[in-house]
Amino acid sequence: MRSDEFYMHRALDQARLAFDAGEVPVGAVVVSAEGAIIGAGYNAPIGCHDPSAHAEVQAIRAAAAQLGNYRLLDCTLFVTLEPCMMCLGAIMQARVARLVYAAAEPKSGMIESRANLAAQPWHFHQPLIQGGVLASASAQLLKRFFSERRSASR
Repeated sequence: MRSDEFYMHRALDQARLAFDAGEVPVGAVVVSAEGAIIGAGYNAPIGCHDPSAHAEVQAIRAAAAQLGNYRLLDCTLFVTLEPCMMCLGAIMQARVARLVYAAAEPKSGMIESRANLAAQPWHFHQPLIQGGVLASASAQLLKRFFSERRSASR
């Protein structure tokens, strides 16, 4: 099994695809217990005309299709930004065993920034969670995206 940083770099590759498509640069990969990337995705709500087309949901959908199972037992999801409420719900519904994210999301993050929904005792599933892996690289990509967007709108 490779390091968390290795897989987060793969998620950052996905985030760059979102950036290039004009979408908020968030990327995600799902990794099997054996260390294979079985799903990848990036933010695409604009291009897909789908408000649920966040990176996590895209990667979960791809992994579930690859496995032929909606449950991603023993899998790890790597994502470049702290998940929102919708994505955290999808992570829990998919029974992802472990969640690793890069940068905190102060506006809508539901792990550490706005709330800690994952730790609530009533949930049927609680993934192991680690934040901050390559947080600086993720934050820099997001800052560059929004800076360029502001400059273009002037």
